[in-house]
Amino acid sequence: MKEKKIRIGFYALTSCYGCQLQLAMMDELLQLIPNVEVKCWYMLERDSSEVEPVDIAFIEGSVSTEEEAELVKKIRENAKIVVAVGSCAVQGGVQSWERDKPLEELWKTVYGDAKVKFQPKMAEPVSKYIRVDYNIYGCPPEKRDFLYALGTFLIGSWPEDIDYPVCLECRLNGNPCVLLERGEPCLGPITRAGCNARCPAYGIACIGCRGAIGYDVAWFDSLARVFREEGLTKEEILERMKMFNAHNPKLEEMVSRVFEEVKE
Repeated sequence: MKEKKIRIGFYALTSCYGCQLQLAMMDELLQLIPNVEVKCWYMLERDSSEVEPVDIAFIEGSVSTEEEAELVKKIRENAKIVVAVGSCAVQGGVQSWERDKPLEELWKTVYGDAKVKFQPKMAEPVSKYIRVDYNIYGCPPEKRDFLYALGTFLIGSWPEDIDYPVCLECRLNGNPCVLLERGEPCLGPITRAGCNARCPAYGIACIGCRGAIGYDVAWFDSLARVFREEGLTKEEILERMKMFNAHNPKLEEMVSRVFEEVKE
């Protein structure tokens, strides 16, 4: 008697579709064909269905329309496991960056007077609307992260989350510190590792695309103090940190605390 195939689906919300493209170009996916049945993936199959029951649902993109908010709820109802894939799905993406301006102003700046059939919302992570069981980080994610997560699910296990910063990978690789040795505003100390410190390895400051480390160990205030000593203003620090962390509930409070210390 043949084993039952695992049913999976790939769903896209508001994004550049880079995460889907990254996964679609993986030759390793061919090895999964005997074990999985793809129920939804519009990038590969135009006749996909978003309401088919699946064992694992991979969602990329942020929720930025009322229609997408309803879609993710349907996906959650039809999936045993929901995985948010990439910075847009996990953190809201760069489209969440500018949250200090009203939606109407942002909408007019981008679309002018054009009519769009969707009802817009401020871009938000998938977890704002449904329970997410696991996150795959990055912009786009690393291939090995996806294979690791999917592999563990297929054997009935569970992937471990990454709970250490990019700085650890920098030290392991022997990279010069972009922050301390070059004085660049690197977000490595607060950013979740997994990229093998790709940008700092080339002398480029980390912009935090994998999002802040979870478990309340992203010390925005400590890093803000270092940035302040380098001459950055509160607004400049927040602008940089918000690029991929606009929805982090502690970011503004922790950065503001640093500048309140100066006043005292």
